[in-house]
Amino acid sequence: MPSKSSARLAALTVAAVCSAASTIVLTSPAHADSVRIHDIQGSTRISPYAGQTVTDVTGIVTGIRTYGSSRGFWIQDPNPDADPATSEGVFVFTSSTPKGVAVGDLVSVSGTVTEYVPGGATSGNQALTEITRPTFTVVSSGNAVPAATVVNSRTVPGAYTPEGDSAAGNSINGLTLRPSKYALDLYESLEGMNVQVSDTRVVGATDPYTELWVTVKPWENRSSGGGTVYGSYTSQNTGRIQIQSLGASADFPKANVGDTLAGTTAGPLDYNQYGGYTLVANQLGTLESGGLERETTQKQKRGELAVATYNVENLDPSDTTFDAHAAAIVHNLRSPDIVSLEEIQDNNGAVNDGTVAADQTLQKLIDAIVAAGGPRYEWRSIDPANNTDGGEPGGNIRQAFLFNPERVSFTDRAGGDATTAAGVTEVRGKAALTVSPGRIDPANAAWSSSRKPLAGEFSFRGRTVFVIANHFNSKGGDQGLTSQYQPVARSSETQRHQQATLVNAFVKDILATQKNADVVTLGDINDFEFSDTAKILESDGALWSAVKSLPRGERYSYVYQGNSQVLDQILVSPSIRRGCDFEYDSVHINAEFNDQISDHDPQVLRFKP
Repeated sequence: MPSKSSARLAALTVAAVCSAASTIVLTSPAHADSVRIHDIQGSTRISPYAGQTVTDVTGIVTGIRTYGSSRGFWIQDPNPDADPATSEGVFVFTSSTPKGVAVGDLVSVSGTVTEYVPGGATSGNQALTEITRPTFTVVSSGNAVPAATVVNSRTVPGAYTPEGDSAAGNSINGLTLRPSKYALDLYESLEGMNVQVSDTRVVGATDPYTELWVTVKPWENRSSGGGTVYGSYTSQNTGRIQIQSLGASADFPKANVGDTLAGTTAGPLDYNQYGGYTLVANQLGTLESGGLERETTQKQKRGELAVATYNVENLDPSDTTFDAHAAAIVHNLRSPDIVSLEEIQDNNGAVNDGTVAADQTLQKLIDAIVAAGGPRYEWRSIDPANNTDGGEPGGNIRQAFLFNPERVSFTDRAGGDATTAAGVTEVRGKAALTVSPGRIDPANAAWSSSRKPLAGEFSFRGRTVFVIANHFNSKGGDQGLTSQYQPVARSSETQRHQQATLVNAFVKDILATQKNADVVTLGDINDFEFSDTAKILESDGALWSAVKSLPRGERYSYVYQGNSQVLDQILVSPSIRRGCDFEYDSVHINAEFNDQISDHDPQVLRFKP
């Protein structure tokens, strides 16, 4: 996940946003006398007063932010106009902790209207209208704060966002807001205003930065755990909204998905880099537990092979989570026969000194599994070349196989290393790997700064099973759902599509050699089961994503911005799928919990080879 620290852009005098590249046009400051807040906000996302100096803008203080890089206060006009597209609130950016102002003060503010883009112009985020470099006077104190606008299932439209103006690079900045038709337009029309939600269900657990997500539409694509399932690019779950607090971090509720913020949560509506529209609460509802419990899968039967994938989130010997991961593997996953691990770091983690071996990391996990009552797994992996596989610099993350030698054997064929490509050959009429473990086409540009798939050949009850462990290119750099560009650009897909093409071709090589070969392709695919990445992996019938065998409410392994979604997948070859003798389980033990040991839920497949 990206760092929470980001430098505030220098205040720009923005006159217009235009062209396909959304160019910011600078002008000399102008001057506007005694305008109202709704005049400043206007009926589009960019203020008609951007870049101008305004004087004597009056409003009642509804909230004060005294922490972080964006300090200041919100004001709201108690006498709104009749246009639902124009917000009556605005943030006054003071840079340092504001002094001499309190909630309930009627203030008169002068300053420069600025469009601030959280995360910078290249992020694609929308702009937040602010008054910067302010001077202000308190006219009176103790005034009633303007009543909060209720945001609920009746007020939030079902459509998420309009498409952007193609002449402006698909930007929605210049479009007139239609808050009764589009959810993003509604939220924008309330930017800076005092808003409230009531009795909302938590759909994104509290994270270390004291944020959580709720939904005002409790029925909207509900997951089995109480979240909201992200099931397509056109159904973004409009009821989601992020909650932060103006109070002390220690007082922020530690919520799991499925909990409820009972009563009223109210405060100014902000827009930030990490989630877009955010209710910054000066009144928080009471947390009520939804009783969410970590799941446990079934134990494989004697004739079943259990294969799992588990992203252990940058695991290295200095971490304190080994016992917890071991307990999860032994008790929640019921000691699968083969475990594909993603994000195994080298022996000194993020220390960037050229170390690439991860034997200590893997052995420490194996020992913890034994201590938890599990089998003494063996492991296979290939060390990457230093700092070539992406991830945390110096960490050298890679995939690794754990396997239970009491149940399954590994077919070792020497020669696999960071740069040698595994191939497929025929041995006595059956498919075999030329090296095992081995990497798939590691020199291909598709794997630049990304993990190379690890292919291994296993034997279970006399039958060969090919397992390919993957960790595809991350979604970093993609535009967020609340971007000013609609539909959003998903630039990271390009590399994943190339990667999926190579893996699909490798699987087809195996199947061309042995039509009925059992192939399991699994890991952190970093893309959805309905994505083009998954379709490329499945192309020509070589593979099928078994997560699609689950009910829609169970299809998720990761929760991001309140959307429960599939990133981790297990795909199977036709011989496994056609037998219909398999069981798939997304074992929900992490993604929905505020005390998670990884941000991913493991996946388990049980089948009879």
